Amino acid sequence: MKITVLTLFPEMFTPLFSSITGRAVEAGKIEIDLVNIRDFADNKHFKCDDYPFGGGAGMVMMPQPIGSAIEAVDPEHRAHRIYLSPKGETLRQDKVFSLLAYEHIILLCGHYEGVDQRVIDLYIDEEISIGDYVLTGGELPAMVVCDCVARYVDGVIAQGSLVDESFANGSLEYPQYTRPAEYKGLKVPEVLLSGDHKKIDDWRRAESERLTRTRRPDLRKKQ
Repeated sequence: MKITVLTLFPEMFTPLFSSITGRAVEAGKIEIDLVNIRDFADNKHFKCDDYPFGGGAGMVMMPQPIGSAIEAVDPEHRAHRIYLSPKGETLRQDKVFSLLAYEHIILLCGHYEGVDQRVIDLYIDEEISIGDYVLTGGELPAMVVCDCVARYVDGVIAQGSLVDESFANGSLEYPQYTRPAEYKGLKVPEVLLSGDHKKIDDWRRAESERLTRTRRPDLRKKQ
């Protein structure tokens, strides 16, 4: 899979090239390209924002640099184009799975007060939000999308690690423990030390149900 990120601040994406996503990029399992929108501005100062028509606080990203960048990286509109926006559909696990169907996705990071609406009307296939709050720009949401999608690309993470995690089956994941068996007076549940795999599976299932019921009952309502 290829992910192209259009941004005014490509230097913000350094963390994506470390840890699991970094190893996936190095192994060629996923490609992440960073494109600086400013490089496509047709003015001598590489200006990409201007005051909004109608007045109001802040600046709005101009359509020309963004449009030219998109046309350069995806001239035939073969990629799935996404604008990271608080007005978009909330990112959930099923959305992550649906994005895996695309060989190439483009993530547009807005900044300041957002982007000119004509960019969305002309170039964008969908808008995605990572939650009901507003950030200074789309760079952090774009990193979230990259990380979420990358971990489900074949070979990036062992398949067994993806089976019982939160949201994989509409539930929250059960608690995890490691050594030592006792830490500051708190002990690992005896069942996890028993070696009885059926009892362990039953405990994990029950804990998953308990956590989902108490913390995210909305997940059960969706089933």
